[in-house]
Amino acid sequence: MLVVLLALLLLFSNLVPLVAEWLWFQALGYERVFTTRLVAEALLGVGVGGLVFAFLYLNLRIAQRGLVPNPLVVQFSAGAAAVDVTRLVRRLALPTALGLALLFGMGAAGSWLGVLQFLHRTPFGVTDPVFGRDVGYYVFTVPVIAGALGLITTLTTFALVAAIGLYVLRRDVVVFGRRVTVEPSARLHLALLIALLFLLAALRVYFVRLPGLLYSTTGPLVGASFADLHAALTGLRIAGLAALAGGALVLWGAKSQRLARNALLALGLYFGVSLLGVALYPAMVQKLIVAPNELVKETPQLASHITATRQAWGLDSVVTRDLTGEARLTEGDIRANRPTIDNVRLWDRDPLLQTFGQLQEIRTYYDFVSVDDDRYWIDGQYRQVLLSPRELNSGSLPTRTFINERLTFTHGMGLTLGPVNQVTSEGLPVLFIKDLPPASSVSLQVTRPELYFGELTDSWVFARTHQREFDYPSGDENIFTSYTGTGGVRVGSFPRRLVLATYLRSLKVLLSSDITSDSRAMYIRNIRLRARTALPFLLFDDDPYLVVSDSGRLRWILDAYTATSRYPYAEPLDNGINYMRNSVKVVIDAFDGTVTAYLADPRDPLVRTLAKVFPGIFQSLDAMSADLRAHLRYPEDLFRVQTDMYATYHMSEPEIYYHREDQWQKPVLSRPGERPDPFLRHIVMRLPEERQAEFILMVPFTPRGKDNLASWMVARNDGKQYGRLVLYRFPKQSLVYGPTQIVNRINQDTDISRQISLWDQRGSEVIRGHLLVIPIEESLIYVQPLYLRAEGGRIPEMKRVVVAHQNRVVMEETLDAGLARLFGGAVEPTAAIAAPTGAALPNNGRAADLARRAAELYQRAVAAQRGGDWASYGEALSQLGEALRQLQAIFGGRQP
Repeated sequence: MLVVLLALLLLFSNLVPLVAEWLWFQALGYERVFTTRLVAEALLGVGVGGLVFAFLYLNLRIAQRGLVPNPLVVQFSAGAAAVDVTRLVRRLALPTALGLALLFGMGAAGSWLGVLQFLHRTPFGVTDPVFGRDVGYYVFTVPVIAGALGLITTLTTFALVAAIGLYVLRRDVVVFGRRVTVEPSARLHLALLIALLFLLAALRVYFVRLPGLLYSTTGPLVGASFADLHAALTGLRIAGLAALAGGALVLWGAKSQRLARNALLALGLYFGVSLLGVALYPAMVQKLIVAPNELVKETPQLASHITATRQAWGLDSVVTRDLTGEARLTEGDIRANRPTIDNVRLWDRDPLLQTFGQLQEIRTYYDFVSVDDDRYWIDGQYRQVLLSPRELNSGSLPTRTFINERLTFTHGMGLTLGPVNQVTSEGLPVLFIKDLPPASSVSLQVTRPELYFGELTDSWVFARTHQREFDYPSGDENIFTSYTGTGGVRVGSFPRRLVLATYLRSLKVLLSSDITSDSRAMYIRNIRLRARTALPFLLFDDDPYLVVSDSGRLRWILDAYTATSRYPYAEPLDNGINYMRNSVKVVIDAFDGTVTAYLADPRDPLVRTLAKVFPGIFQSLDAMSADLRAHLRYPEDLFRVQTDMYATYHMSEPEIYYHREDQWQKPVLSRPGERPDPFLRHIVMRLPEERQAEFILMVPFTPRGKDNLASWMVARNDGKQYGRLVLYRFPKQSLVYGPTQIVNRINQDTDISRQISLWDQRGSEVIRGHLLVIPIEESLIYVQPLYLRAEGGRIPEMKRVVVAHQNRVVMEETLDAGLARLFGGAVEPTAAIAAPTGAALPNNGRAADLARRAAELYQRAVAAQRGGDWASYGEALSQLGEALRQLQAIFGGRQP
């Protein structure tokens, strides 16, 4: 009875999560994924388990057939009944076979996706250079064959070891001195099992180890090298023949009553040929033939490696454009590229996140987790913005009760959004969307601000209950709401409620009178986990981003990848992946949690195979609404990997690649806390030879070991140009200053160093923003914002902007003032410091304001001098100089 109760409890504990997951997939509309996986795992597990049971049980019964003349009898203590061990072992045959079958079946069930991909495989249309097979054979077929051979080999080994043990126990195998005597039927049985192992070894050579040469690392490349092709390949083929010969030798030994001797000879033959032909001979060829003439011998293989790597990582479609090297910019160039200048990102993510946290969290239980780049048409202008969702952090609730955590505080509220380049007169970011409920000062509006699904929503909640949901604070009062969406799982009947209570491990779910049959159980709300659960066969980018649709609804977009480690000759990452495509865009509604997967790269064979395995799961990208498509971004993780690869694999000639004559690297600044790839940036800019500004992802390259700039690459994001990679290359004979050289010039500038020292002396903390590389025409400018944070304060304020071009460096209060000093002309009216709403002073009004400010600054400087406060004196003097320069620009037409 106890055993039955334990079995029922085990069944219930495994069945409840399965039912809860089914309800979740059903509510999401992804039943196909759930049922396909469940059925595939069941069929594969039962099928493999059944075959394993039949094979093992048959071999155990064969080994125990017939009577035992002299059974092994053991008496464990005096007076105890003797135990026939042979009979006891016979009784254990069935449970042993069942137990091992269960373990093998459970292990095989985990390979469900690989088997389904094999059954629905799609050719790549590219063949490998050695065997001439389609790449799809190595991606889909070889892993299944390798898995099957490995399973059968392990199973046969188990059967052989068990059979030998049983025969020894039954005294059918007797070892006396150096002589081994085996009973004829036992000899035949053991010979068949050993011969099967040799046959499996031969099959592994031909179906696994030979294809494995395409991933070899013995030479100066990944892939089959000269030694692999001219030595190891032959050695493996001979080793395969040796394995077949070994199996035949074992069978002959069974007939000639020399099984043990022939088995040892077969093992010696196989391992001897493998040692000589697969290990020693290729090593000798590598050392004596290849090493003295490596480039000559490896040139064809290097060409195959370069071609495969460029194809596998999508680098074969990079468009290269050579720049003339004309580095001189004029005021006219700056005016012609005004859309680029107006979208220079003066706010770094970290300082901005700190500022959002202090100014816009409003209550302690709201958090800003991350800041994302995007672009919007705002009041008729194409603007780059930075935005951050305001999420609810249930861990910060002042009172953490069941009602508060699970029923009342259920969602975050809205977002904060502002332009990348505007600053208030206090040095704070200008905000287009802010406060609670979210209020917008521009044409972009938020109509559905609730965030039930996000990056911080790790806990489960119930919506539409008798308990009112907290919506947002309004002064001293709180505004409450009731959920009107379709997200989550409907509680429904008592059995469903019991399942949910058990799955969520909360008795209060079952007992609470606030939860009704109409309530919605929301679990697996974290958007990353939600996407991975719904689409377990995809990999996901680390940076999901929030989009405000034209209707004012908030939606998350996640970039999903298909990947494999089986692309022949391609360079892998540290985790083994050597092929990747951003094949799917996943959209998750922040209000109702709807997950929609769009097919972004229908040419990818991996995603086409998945579309066959899970029909109806992927929608065409054309089905995505235009307002969402306008916000698609080229994924940063993929671009980071591609640019890392391209730094080496832009060298398409084997000789140049071998010598690394033109290898590049991404610039690195040795600053504490610097994030990886500090110069990888989203920018709205007009590319050379293009008419319109567009949203791009950009990274510069320098020659390896040098500081000057060699080139820069962009991933285009807008419209029909989405996904195109373009490289802009400077002439090798021209000197274009790189980021490290510009940073050194900034550090060596006495005016900048003096100002920073004055700020530091007053106890404030100077935060240097990221150095921005801004392409203009066929040249570059560098921009670095400087932030000031008061001692003990948490709000960074932007105080200065450093602008550099070639060997000139200036520091001003605004970007436009810095550009005016570098290139001449007046400060543009779109200066980075935003005027108060409605301000539109003519030049004479502006001049009067500047004159008054100059007088105030002069008086402040005099007072500081008299009081001995030299830090305040220096700052007032610097600001006075800026005011005078702007006055001169108004009346004189240009600045000195």
